[in-house]
Amino acid sequence: MKENIKNIRLFLFDMDGTLYLGNRLYSFTKELLATIKAQDRRDLFMTNNSSKSVADYMKKLEKLGIPATREDFITSSQATAYYLHKHHEGQVLYVCGTNSLKEELRREGFTVTELADEAECIVMGFDTELTFQKLEDVSRLLLTREIPYIATNPDLVCPTEFGSVPDCGSVCQMIENATGKRPVVIGKPSALMPQLAMERLGYGKEETCVVGDRIYTDIKSGLNAGITTILVMSGETIPEILAESKDKPHIVLADAGEILDVLKA
Repeated sequence: MKENIKNIRLFLFDMDGTLYLGNRLYSFTKELLATIKAQDRRDLFMTNNSSKSVADYMKKLEKLGIPATREDFITSSQATAYYLHKHHEGQVLYVCGTNSLKEELRREGFTVTELADEAECIVMGFDTELTFQKLEDVSRLLLTREIPYIATNPDLVCPTEFGSVPDCGSVCQMIENATGKRPVVIGKPSALMPQLAMERLGYGKEETCVVGDRIYTDIKSGLNAGITTILVMSGETIPEILAESKDKPHIVLADAGEILDVLKA
């Protein structure tokens, strides 16, 4: 199955746990990305992490030695904005997320309020600036009003160099415990992000793959979009998780460096 990688023209890379871990770039990443470009293939960075804006990610990758432009990303924040434009255009947003997420949504033309009473729609993100006041505001809105409730991504944890920290999905579970309400989830495993990427760049399903370290987000999004899925064992997934999962990737690699081996062969 590894040889099928040669047929791929568009690689949708998860980042943390796939191309780097925390602030440590994997040794193969620069050469892999350079080889993809040299062979006239295309790659996008596709992430569920909504705590950073595209500008933040550009700065992070620059520090790691990887130049990137806004056009190199497809993020859950962008996909959330696309969904909001389609279904909740003009509504005032209460965002339980970072200032970066708020600015990203403002950049898309949305009004973001800090006052819960002004809210017409709730957006929940991976909030590394989380306060109890935000949790209280969201709970009160969901318990006292019929209000749209959107989450950027379902990830339970975010990998770090020392282990994991709670991500958006874990906070959503807290809110569900308090209110009984579940959000509409936008990011992976939804097919929306791969579909937006293919639409934006003009590639077909048979030419596209998603590469990531999580089955329940990265791999499931590719399966839902009908494209090739490549699981790398360099991040969250361990062999026991893979064995127990009902969702199986098309290809399993120790890390994304094995893609480089195939492309150079």
